Amino acid sequence: MTSSYRAALAAAAIAFLSLPASAQADTIRNACLSSPKGGASAQLCGCIQNVADLVLSSRDQRTAAKFFRSPDKAQEVKMSSSRSDTQFWEKYSYFGAVAQEQCAS
Repeated sequence: MTSSYRAALAAAAIAFLSLPASAQADTIRNACLSSPKGGASAQLCGCIQNVADLVLSSRDQRTAAKFFRSPDKAQEVKMSSSRSDTQFWEKYSYFGAVAQEQCAS
C-alpha cells in the first residue's frame, strides 16, 4: 500500500470521526446481520461496520454489502479488468484484512 493511500485513509478516518452519528449508515452491519449464511453476531457485524466506516466510502460500502447476499459478485469484481473495479478491490481487500485483524474473537 502506498503512503499516499495510507494518508488518504487517515484523512478519511479523521473526517469520519467528525461526522454526527446520524450521518453514518449501517450498510455493512445490516448486510452482515441479514446474510443468508447467518451466524454473525450483532457485535461482530458492528465491529465490521466500524472498520468499513474508516476504510470504505458510502458507495464502496453499498457495493461491498452486495457481496454478503451474492458472493459471486465479489469474484466478478475481483476478476474485472476495469480500473474502478481494481481500485475498489484494493480498498475492499484492505478493509477485509483490517476487519479480520480488529474483529476476530
